[in-house]
Amino acid sequence: MAEGVSAARRRSFARLAATAPATVAPARRTIGHAVRHPIGWFDFDAPPVEGNDEDELEGATGASESAPLSPEADLLRRLAAILQPPPTSLYAPNGFVQWPSPLLAYQRVGVVALLANRALLLADDMGLGKSIQCIAALRILFHQQQIERALLVCPTPLLNQWQREFANWAPDLRTVIVSGAPSDRAALWQISAHVRVVGYETLRADVFDLRDSPVLRAPWDVVILDEASRIKNRETAVAIACRRIPRERRWALTGTPLENRIEDVASILTFLTDSRVSPENDQIAKELRRVLLRRRREDVLADLPPRLEHEITLELPPRQRETYDLAETEGIVQLRGASERVTITHVLELISRLKQICNADPTSGESAKLSDIEQRMRTLTAEGHRALIFSQFVDTEFGIGKAAERLAEFRPLAYTGSLSAQRRAEMVARFMARPEHKALLLSLRAGGMGLNLQAASYVFYLDRWWNPAIEAQATARAHRMGQINPVMVYRYTCLNTIEERIDALLKAKRRLFDEVVNDASLDLSTSLTERELFGLFGLPPAR
Repeated sequence: MAEGVSAARRRSFARLAATAPATVAPARRTIGHAVRHPIGWFDFDAPPVEGNDEDELEGATGASESAPLSPEADLLRRLAAILQPPPTSLYAPNGFVQWPSPLLAYQRVGVVALLANRALLLADDMGLGKSIQCIAALRILFHQQQIERALLVCPTPLLNQWQREFANWAPDLRTVIVSGAPSDRAALWQISAHVRVVGYETLRADVFDLRDSPVLRAPWDVVILDEASRIKNRETAVAIACRRIPRERRWALTGTPLENRIEDVASILTFLTDSRVSPENDQIAKELRRVLLRRRREDVLADLPPRLEHEITLELPPRQRETYDLAETEGIVQLRGASERVTITHVLELISRLKQICNADPTSGESAKLSDIEQRMRTLTAEGHRALIFSQFVDTEFGIGKAAERLAEFRPLAYTGSLSAQRRAEMVARFMARPEHKALLLSLRAGGMGLNLQAASYVFYLDRWWNPAIEAQATARAHRMGQINPVMVYRYTCLNTIEERIDALLKAKRRLFDEVVNDASLDLSTSLTERELFGLFGLPPAR
């Protein structure tokens, strides 16, 4: 009987093998050997895409010939192709993996390229969603059980931003930020997690300063370097630390792989290839053809330009934090001291003051927001783009005047309500006609409507107006007929400040402020209740 069953099973498997696809997927899309998976590998076929994305993927993912398989291994490979979920179901809105919004065609190509390559330099233009593509690829790899742990290294100010992106795009993955004192980090490295996110300087310290570094104890299934130009100098301790990390897959994300010198990209290629790449143009070009995937906005978003929204969260630097904490503490003490005499106006005055300090420290001049805008401006201007920067404040300490001083290298123009009608018209004409002016700084009230500013494709909000209709009107200065580029919109929130508490309250209520604070008047009837407004500072409402 046993022999009969065994023979029947062999015949059944033979029939299954005969009907299984002889070729699971094109070699250029083969992911390769899975890490600690019982079957051993998966093949991931690309979804149908439009235009020339397939040709672009061909150039971005290298083909490799597979060694002949034994009959048993060949059968397992075919079974894997049959039993795994259909590849397109991983993208479908109602498929096996749920996404907060559909991946765009070029983003799907980027995900496939990440899945298909153990080493990839994803160098899309800023604003095309490199982080989304990276997270989607990681989530799929975890879903397919090809990986068990991943390490993502990024600039320290972006730690919380990455955590928010993971919460949005991969809520089923446990993400841990490794930061704090050495003793705290030692514990965080040991916590069970799918993904660990660490800053470059923290990584350097934990690689070189610890005798038994938890970073180096075992190979990581994936190591990702965000803003990979941070290792452009291969001799720095940060670059050396990154190369010392034992890793299976390695991805690098940057919108500017080559900043000033050819050595910049050579260092990134050394991380990706585990070999010292010669900084010769021919050698660099040869290696880039193997590992580079880069798309420009105008290539992948060629229809009516979309508007892409980005919410940026930032930590205040030390002196700005000290000034903010002092102002908030003193403000709350004064409100409590006023007792029953305190009014909504008093609370709103404190909110306005704290929002100003979130823009810039009046004592030291430190500004987390302007530092971030400055770095982004260098990237986008190098790519030939220009920006609009809005603020509700116009003074030289916290608003338009301060931004003009900090961003002087971009020769910004200022458009405020203090200008005459003629001067305003001249300022707009000058910005549109003279590309050497890389930024136009606008008072939200004066420049938020009625202007055509299609020369800019980036919009920054130094501070929030808290009214989506007014912000949409301001964004429409650039995002309108005649605009040939996608419009990238950036909004800022400083962590552990009034800005974050207001934003959290609004999200909990599932609506935004309707002009909670502005320069002149307030309409609290459609905004926060009195209890909610006082509650921002832990105070009971006035009686």
